[in-house]
Amino acid sequence: MGKVGRVLLVIWASLMTIIAVGLTGLEAMRFFGKSNLDSKSATVAPVLDQSTAEASTSDAQYWEDDWIRYDGNVYDYNEDITTFLVMGIDKDDEVVKEVPEGTDGGQADALFLLVLNPRQETIKIIGINRNSMTDIDVYDEYGRYQTTVIGQLCTQHGFGNGMEESCEYQVKAVSNMFYQLPIHGYAAINMSAIPIINDMVGGVDVTVLEDLTKADKKLVEGEQVHLEGKDALVYVHDRDIKLFGSSDRRLERQRQYLNGFIKAAREAASENNNAAIEIFTAISDKMVTNITADEISYLAPYMTRFSFDATDFKMINGENKKVGKFEGFYVDEKDLYKTIIDVFYEKVDNVG
Repeated sequence: MGKVGRVLLVIWASLMTIIAVGLTGLEAMRFFGKSNLDSKSATVAPVLDQSTAEASTSDAQYWEDDWIRYDGNVYDYNEDITTFLVMGIDKDDEVVKEVPEGTDGGQADALFLLVLNPRQETIKIIGINRNSMTDIDVYDEYGRYQTTVIGQLCTQHGFGNGMEESCEYQVKAVSNMFYQLPIHGYAAINMSAIPIINDMVGGVDVTVLEDLTKADKKLVEGEQVHLEGKDALVYVHDRDIKLFGSSDRRLERQRQYLNGFIKAAREAASENNNAAIEIFTAISDKMVTNITADEISYLAPYMTRFSFDATDFKMINGENKKVGKFEGFYVDEKDLYKTIIDVFYEKVDNVG
């Protein structure tokens, strides 16, 4: 999208926001925001394995469609939850741009599910290994579907045009991996945006988890470092691809960094009510997202009020194996299933 197009888009979004507030008020705007988010999901609840989720005969007369049975208990999918897929795209372009159909859309080197739970007033994040082996849809240079293969999850974004099309492909792949989990929105951010958002919250403190001095002399293992500018990009992006399991170690660094970033961002927001909008604006040309103004109005109070700490960051267990020249991460399906129950479901009492 050219500069003129981006300006027109901002003007249009601003006008729509003013009109919506003027005609219907903030509460109605938030209502439409929630409705819009719900409509973007391809499913209304995960489709879990019926061999472990089905109701007993005695339950059938009052069993609800989105209930499941797990480990001797009954659980109900929390329909108030809103889930977003956040992608870090392995491109250092100064602006996002459309590319020809094919495999040049950029790999999703970082994949996280951001989960907002208004009933419990919590934020949870699920980190997903980029090398997770799962169903990948293959398209040709004309965007025509060819086949589905088992491949690294991160490669799905590479198909498509590097913009909305690539994001939609990636959302579908992650949703399917998580038993058709509803995903209500996405944000794909070029890695070149990391130094910008890092510095806009005043930098992030970490204890360096592994030696990265080949790329940045400050990043000595065990040292406490205040990440600024390109330090942050190196910390969340770089890895030695010659080392087996390097993606796992990088994901652990990304988890540590995100915990610190959220803490710093909340402190910045407490001092500046416009901090979130300023960050969003600063990286808008480095990001592809389908989140709109009315949806942001719905989400903003939750992001600042809901609780979040290190225990709210989940990662799925699994095993790394060599797949030809590359690594594949084979997800522990039992742990994935349990994580879905823990994060997205609530226990139903008084059901046999």
